[in-house]
Amino acid sequence: MVYRILVVDDDPHIRDVICYALEKAGMNAVTAQDGAEALSKLEAAPPDLVVLDIGMPEMDGLEVCRRIRRHGDTPILFLSARSDEIDRIVGLELGGDDYVTKPFSPRELVARVSAILNRVKRSAPAPQPADHNVLRHGALTLDPPRFQAEYGGQPVALTALEFAIVRMLAQRPGVVFNRDQIMDTAYADNVHVSDRTIDSHVRNIRAKFAALGCASVIETVHGVGFRLGDLTKA
Repeated sequence: MVYRILVVDDDPHIRDVICYALEKAGMNAVTAQDGAEALSKLEAAPPDLVVLDIGMPEMDGLEVCRRIRRHGDTPILFLSARSDEIDRIVGLELGGDDYVTKPFSPRELVARVSAILNRVKRSAPAPQPADHNVLRHGALTLDPPRFQAEYGGQPVALTALEFAIVRMLAQRPGVVFNRDQIMDTAYADNVHVSDRTIDSHVRNIRAKFAALGCASVIETVHGVGFRLGDLTKA
């Protein structure tokens, strides 16, 4: 399978560098020079992943991410300047899957793209019996073969990485996992990420469940890590 990657950046040199690296890795790269063009191409032919620059004029990458997440869960890898830590955190909380800082190594970028695509592939639906490996805890239902999550019968739109984190905790309720264990599971391709990245994804998961009335889908055990929270529907 040849993956189709949409590269969105207002700098033509950066677009060229990324496209060359992706195509050398056997992927098909298409480009957009701004947010409006990116959204148009997404609607016309949804890609397998978007490499999205945060710092674009007019419509920045964060706004593009917001609009993408209104309608779907296409994986997003953010590009950001090294000084824009706050933007990177906001991007992850909006539903970004990972980020690479500029200046970046094309090899690292391809590795992170591959890691995200592998997570999505592992989470893809498979032809199995309806109840096969379905996890239920309180009002939470996780159906890994179908990559579906529900709380109180309401769907929860989780990204592939968010789903992996919730699934890990739900498989062993009561067990406290530290950040290294969560990173090893969520980023199973030897890609290093910071503790703050995991914290951002946890906040994003909490916000999505809180919108459905779940006050504590993930509990923090201070100084140790995280565990599955109280999933009793009020």
